Amino acid sequence: MTYQELKRDEERYVMATYGRFPVALDHGEGAKLWDVEGKCYIDMTSGIGVNCLGYSDSDLIKAISDQAAKLMHVSNLYTTAPMVETAKTLVLHSGLEGGKVFFANSGAEANEGAIKLARKYSYDKYGEGRSKIVTLKNSFHGRTVTTLKATGQDKFHQFFFPFTEGFDYAEAGNLEDVKAKADGTACAVMMELIQGEGGVLPLEKEFAQAVEAFCREKDLLLIIDEVQTGIGRTGSLFCFQQYGIRPDVVTLAKALGGGLPVGAVLAAGSCSGVLTPGTHATTFGGSPTVCAAANAVLEKVTNPVFLEKVRSKGEYLRQKLLAMNSPAILGVRGMGLMVGIIVEDGKQGEYVNQLMDHGVLALTAGKNAVRLLPPLTITIEEIDEALAAMKEVFGAE
Repeated sequence: MTYQELKRDEERYVMATYGRFPVALDHGEGAKLWDVEGKCYIDMTSGIGVNCLGYSDSDLIKAISDQAAKLMHVSNLYTTAPMVETAKTLVLHSGLEGGKVFFANSGAEANEGAIKLARKYSYDKYGEGRSKIVTLKNSFHGRTVTTLKATGQDKFHQFFFPFTEGFDYAEAGNLEDVKAKADGTACAVMMELIQGEGGVLPLEKEFAQAVEAFCREKDLLLIIDEVQTGIGRTGSLFCFQQYGIRPDVVTLAKALGGGLPVGAVLAAGSCSGVLTPGTHATTFGGSPTVCAAANAVLEKVTNPVFLEKVRSKGEYLRQKLLAMNSPAILGVRGMGLMVGIIVEDGKQGEYVNQLMDHGVLALTAGKNAVRLLPPLTITIEEIDEALAAMKEVFGAE
C-alpha cells in the first residue's frame, strides 16, 4: 500500500493519540530504514532507544524465531529458562549483591513496580505515613496515571484527574531541595541520571552521589530510572555504573528486548525480598520469547569491546557536531550514543522535520533539544551520512 492509502485507513481505524511524521516505514537493515515509497533514512532514533542492535540482526532474529517455535508464552505460574537467564545476567552485571528481578512489559510498568516496591518496603518497616516519593523537576517516568504524577512536569498533570498522590518534585542539582522534599513522610527518591524526554540533561555526578548518601542516612530507597539510559546506551551496561553510585532499585525497558516489549525492576539485596506472592504480578512479563530476545541483546551488549565502541562512536558524533561551526547549534550534551543537539527554544521540531526531508530520522526532547538515539550498532560510515545531512540542515560552514 502507498503512504496515502495507509494514512487513510489509519485515520479511520487508529486513535489519533500520536502526532505521527508523514512517513510509513516498511523495512530496515543496520541503522537504515526504508519507507513504503522506497526512500532510505539513517535512523538516529532506534524506535526511541529500543532497537539497540539495529534492524535485521541475525542473532536476535534467530533467538526470537527459535524460542517462538519452541515455547512462546506460559505465564508466570511456571518457570522458564530464558526468564531465569535474563534475570541472572542483569543481576551479575549490575554488581547489586543479592539482587533480584521482576519482569514487566514497559518502562512505565517497571516504574510502577518500583513505586509499589518502595512503598511496601517502608510500610513493612515503619508502617503507615511514610509513602512519598521524591522525583526531579523536568523528569519523565511514564504515561500511566501514577507515573504521569511521578513525572516532574506540570504539562503532564492534565485531564486525567484524580491522579495518584504521594509525589513531590525537587530541583535537579539542588541537594537542599531534595532534602527538604524528602521529609519524614518520604520513602524513596527516584531520578533519571540523564533526563531524556526532558532535554537530554545529565545530572552532575557529585549531586547523584550526594543524593545516594542522603538516602542511606534516612533509609530512603534510591530508585534510578534507566528505561532510556540502560542496556549500553551511555557506554556502560547501566548508566549508574559511570556515576559511582549503588541504587536500591533500577528500572529498565526499551533496549532490553531489542525491539520486543519488556520492562524490568532490578532490586538490590536491600529490598529484593519486598515483593512477595500476591503483591505484584503481570500476565505477560518475563515471557520466554521476550526473554530470549533480551538474552541475545545482553550477550552482545555486555561485551566490553561493544561498550567501548558505543563510547567511541558517541564521542565521535559529539565532536563532529561541535566542529560544524553552525550558528544553529548552541551546544551538544549527553553520554555515549544518547546525544542532545541544543538549538533555539521551540525550533527543535522544525529541525527534526528538515532532517527527515534530508533522510535522517531524529527526535525532539524538552524545550530546545534535537535528540539522537541511534542503534548502538551504527557504523561510522552511517554516522557520517547522517552528519552530512545535519550540516545542510543546521547551515554549517
